Amino acid sequence: MTETTNTPPARADLPVELTWDLTTIFATTADWEAAFALASTYPEKLASYKGRVRRSARLLAEYLGLNDEAFKLLHKLYVYASMSSDQDTTVSAPKALKERVLKLWSDTSAATSFYLPEVLSIKPERLARFIASSKALQARQHEFDEINRGRAHVRSHEVQELLATSQIIGQGPDTIYSALAYADLVLPMIKGDDGQEVRLTEDNYGLFLDSKNRDVRRAAFEAMFGTYRGLRNTVAAMYAAQVNVDIFRARSAKHAGSLAQALHGTNVPMSVYDSLVDTVHANLPLLHRYLDVRKRILGVDELHMYDLYVPLLGEVDDKIAYADAQETVLAALAPLGEEYVNALREGFAARWVDVMPNKGKAGGAYSGGAYTTNPFILLNWQGNIDSMFTLAHEAGHSMHSLYTRRTQPFHYGDYTMFVAEVASTTNEALLAHYLLSKTTDPQMRLYIINSQLEGIRTTLIRQTLFAEFEREAHARAEAGEPLTPDLLCEIHKALNEKYYGAAVKVDDLIEIEWARIPHFYNSFYVYQYATGISSATALARQILTEGKPAVERYLNFLKGGSSDYSINLLKGAGVDLSTPAPIQAAFDAFAEYLTLFEKEYAQLA
Repeated sequence: MTETTNTPPARADLPVELTWDLTTIFATTADWEAAFALASTYPEKLASYKGRVRRSARLLAEYLGLNDEAFKLLHKLYVYASMSSDQDTTVSAPKALKERVLKLWSDTSAATSFYLPEVLSIKPERLARFIASSKALQARQHEFDEINRGRAHVRSHEVQELLATSQIIGQGPDTIYSALAYADLVLPMIKGDDGQEVRLTEDNYGLFLDSKNRDVRRAAFEAMFGTYRGLRNTVAAMYAAQVNVDIFRARSAKHAGSLAQALHGTNVPMSVYDSLVDTVHANLPLLHRYLDVRKRILGVDELHMYDLYVPLLGEVDDKIAYADAQETVLAALAPLGEEYVNALREGFAARWVDVMPNKGKAGGAYSGGAYTTNPFILLNWQGNIDSMFTLAHEAGHSMHSLYTRRTQPFHYGDYTMFVAEVASTTNEALLAHYLLSKTTDPQMRLYIINSQLEGIRTTLIRQTLFAEFEREAHARAEAGEPLTPDLLCEIHKALNEKYYGAAVKVDDLIEIEWARIPHFYNSFYVYQYATGISSATALARQILTEGKPAVERYLNFLKGGSSDYSINLLKGAGVDLSTPAPIQAAFDAFAEYLTLFEKEYAQLA
């Protein structure tokens, strides 16, 4: 079979070696059911410690150990159900498993809701004596520091129990959006490059925007956003519900606002978010310079939103087989050392990756897994260099998870959202450097440089635009303003005019783009793509120029999990995001790539 098709095959028709191996989590659904039955016993066991954890260090340590057991198993159950559903969203059975485990997760959270109020009722000096007398509690010192930091935001046991019970309700907007976007939504037929009718999908949309035929690009753009415009009332209601969930959670925990609550979780100062937006605004003239270059090379009178993704070169053969892409990624990551490369190679062989699109498969790409499982990667492979960069990106996530889980205990066995995109984007930077070092073909070099410019534009600049949209939408809602379709479109259109208006004809349909951004249902996540690429740019340069010392700092960062505040872990690796310097450094790299592109393009011409 070919690696790219207009119509995705059925799941059953895929080669087994190109699918992930979920039997390493549970061999059969019966095994999942047995584990679920065991997990169902934990709420009662955990609730039995209510009123007792404050009595002694032994009881406190016992409870925390039992809590780890419960949520370790719940996460494993959830990952199996969720990924089984994602591999074919048209099958209902895995969705039922997912709903059951989410309900059990909510019940377990409710059963443990007494813990925070109770542990905070222990006088600090008494708690300090508990910790000093117990090695198990000493191993959780940072966890107790975190609890104390959140003291002002913990409510009574009754309120905490109610909030825990409401978690499953809060999943509603995301669940509904996913069902609409990935299972029920049917996009129109459009004419492709060969003039034949083909069904537009989320997976092939990017390929159409890469088309050299402007009519194809425009048709895909208008079909995609025209469809979402027809759903504007429905999707606005979904997003407004998500924002209301965020506001409810923030106010329930006595935070100043939704953004304050989101940043509190990772102990990131509000100034980091604001500084990101301000630094991007200050560098928009550099973006406009790049877009002017794009306009000249494309030879168009006006640059439209559907012209922003097409490669600037002529015919470049960027197709690559998946097996070759694996080897290229492994070679590019060689500066990280043999241990890193060998572990990733073993993961590829062990079927961590679900490679090809299939009918009903969730769109996009992600890295998943639980503390007690392998990392897993979902791809929708399109057989080109962009797909290879996606593989490198998701492998970065997976290796971050692998190093963390091999090093840290369960309670520190995951990294925070703030650093979630650092390892993935570092891999992309190393891959770009490797490709440029091996490529002498002028067209291919320009293609790679252009891809790096686009990477910074879409990851640093575009994601900051989305971050600004989230900040504005939540602020409007918190001020009592209804999030109507008109208002959401107005906010998004105005931001696109601010970011692109000096160099691009901002098409009216771009106003509805917010409606197809799945990350908006994981509120205030996207800004971390921008801080992530800024951190990654710095780390990759350190790794390539300093060698072993920088690699050791970086691997220690990967091993850190959540054993310290993310800001501190990054500082240890060599990046200080408490200042604007890393963001500005990423723009400096953008300027260097742009100058190199202009120089090599002039030589080619």
